[in-house]
Amino acid sequence: MKRLALVRDLSPEIARCELSHLARAPIDVPRAGRQHAAYLQALAAAGCRVEHLAPAPDSPDGVFVEDTAVVLDELAVITRPGALSRRAETASVAEALRRYRPLERIAEPATLDGGDVLVSGRTLFVGLTARTSTQGAAELARITVSAGYTVRTVAVTGCLHLKSAVTEVADRTLLINPDWVDPALFEDYRLLPIDPREPFAANALRIGDVVIFPAEFLRTAERLRAEGIEVRAVEGSELAKAEGGVTCCSLVLNEVRGER
Repeated sequence: MKRLALVRDLSPEIARCELSHLARAPIDVPRAGRQHAAYLQALAAAGCRVEHLAPAPDSPDGVFVEDTAVVLDELAVITRPGALSRRAETASVAEALRRYRPLERIAEPATLDGGDVLVSGRTLFVGLTARTSTQGAAELARITVSAGYTVRTVAVTGCLHLKSAVTEVADRTLLINPDWVDPALFEDYRLLPIDPREPFAANALRIGDVVIFPAEFLRTAERLRAEGIEVRAVEGSELAKAEGGVTCCSLVLNEVRGER
């Protein structure tokens, strides 16, 4: 299956990024750029055609394109990010996605960040966080129900987004930090707990049979490999200071042409 990864180059202003759960620490911007470039190479090696969005040098968080849309095979939902400073990022993402999917939008006053939406088959798990409201979850349910999707909300504590706490690493298999989400909410799934010494290790990007994963979390990576999961490690230490992970820096979609 052909896949497309929409990405955006790093803003030189990333040091002014939004932060919710981490203390601000100096970001080595050149090193962050090198790490991001290696991440793009990993996307390509996993079979993605990498397409660059319009630069957004004045948007410190613009590299984290995942938050601007939820892309399904049938449609793309342009989000309304919970951070006011990020709402301008959605216009260029909508323009790019219009070539591949019919577009829908989250209507105000609802807020929804793409990082709070975990897509698993026809189920959309939506994290309720400081960035995503109950109205945002309801809007997503309203928009996607006709395409056969069901929304299930998840309370999230201790981290920025749902996908900081749980991601899918194989069919019906989730990598999870049980301290940040209730495992009982995923009782239909096989759960792989992270190593508790690596609390941020639940964020993994699955592309087919490959999982792109932060090189910093060696113990959790070994747990994945022990389950027969192919792990492709990338360094992400600098973007992690901006509360970014491996899912945050791309919108990966099956190349199904839209009607517009």
